[in-house]
Amino acid sequence: MAQLSDDCFAFGGPLIGLGEALKMLLERTAPVTGVAPVSLTAARARVLAEDIVAPRDVPPHDNSAVDGYALYFDDLAPGAETVLRVEGRAAAGHPLAGAQKRATAVRIFTGAPMPAGEGGAAGPDTVMMQEDCVEKDRFVHVPPGIKRGSNRRKRGEDIKAGTVILKAGRRLKPQDIGLAASIGLTSVPARLPLRVALFSTGDEIREPGTPAPDGTVYDANRFSLLAALQGLGCTVTDLGILPDRLDTIRSALARAAASHDLILTSGGMSTGDEDHIKPAVEALGSLHFWRLAIKPGRPIAFGQVNRVPFVGLPGNPVAVMVTFLRIARPLILRLSGAEVSEPRLFKLRAEFDHKKKAGRREWVRAAIVRENGGAVLRKFPRQGAGILTSMVESDGLVELGEDVTHLKAGETVDFLPFSEVDA
Repeated sequence: MAQLSDDCFAFGGPLIGLGEALKMLLERTAPVTGVAPVSLTAARARVLAEDIVAPRDVPPHDNSAVDGYALYFDDLAPGAETVLRVEGRAAAGHPLAGAQKRATAVRIFTGAPMPAGEGGAAGPDTVMMQEDCVEKDRFVHVPPGIKRGSNRRKRGEDIKAGTVILKAGRRLKPQDIGLAASIGLTSVPARLPLRVALFSTGDEIREPGTPAPDGTVYDANRFSLLAALQGLGCTVTDLGILPDRLDTIRSALARAAASHDLILTSGGMSTGDEDHIKPAVEALGSLHFWRLAIKPGRPIAFGQVNRVPFVGLPGNPVAVMVTFLRIARPLILRLSGAEVSEPRLFKLRAEFDHKKKAGRREWVRAAIVRENGGAVLRKFPRQGAGILTSMVESDGLVELGEDVTHLKAGETVDFLPFSEVDA
């Protein structure tokens, strides 16, 4: 009698690996968006289209790092207290009027420009903190021990004029926007947002807020993907839920291709009678790969509808999120003109055993827990591809390579925190 297999991985012949799939994604795609200036106030998560070169030094002048007294180091008595007359005051935005004489001190505050020297000579080079000094009757008593140049920030120590401070392809973070503002910019050249058409599929899928009779489920995938896409700076057209009808799906994909840069679907990618995404895409364009050697998320496709890139994600909520993070996200960055790099994996110790099939990449949801002063990974107890709570209550994914078949508790593994692939 023939033996029936309970391994869905075995169906349909050889599958391609994650590395090959990612290589194909990146080799067959290029940035598709235009370029326009964007205000710094709206630049968060936008992709920089050109290198930003600093037109000026930052800071633009030597300045004080503390509240205290500007003085010439060579005026200080070695190993003894020095008494200097206080002549003048310098504050941020209000520099000393004129030059500072030798053998004097100037009351100076944080951020104030260091005073100039007389006759074009070098000015004071050191700042003594106010709490280390005593001022009385317009004389300041300076104790010994300070080093030349202390508490003085030099011109251009942060940014030198003519240097590239932000490279094209960078997705702008708040600190990047602050850096652009520090050289006087009000806008930056940015890629236009990627236009993404988003569908869910399946007669069993219902819109949240509507009745859900027996045999149906609410659509979680579309809302997870919508949030993820918006976090990556995309402009998303939510095209709702497609029924399990080939002609309807084919027509919807064709319409979406006419006005979008990417089409993204979830569900309908397997081999059942009601899985129509694959034949619909093939009728309108082509599939470059379908079904990968991964778990969760084997039924995932990359192709094109007419000339528009297409990604078909699985239907199970966990598989959708995992494949989005590891496969769809790099493609979206590529199409958006952003720099694409492998996410950083961190070495941590697993406190659990896990067996898997050879030849496929597998991700195990896990939380970081403190144990004996260190950090270990605890496997979420339910690893099914439909257990969406596992993505909420875990900190990331243990990534097990194709050659791993048995992970033993105590071994070190590669761990991908969700924070590494957040928007």
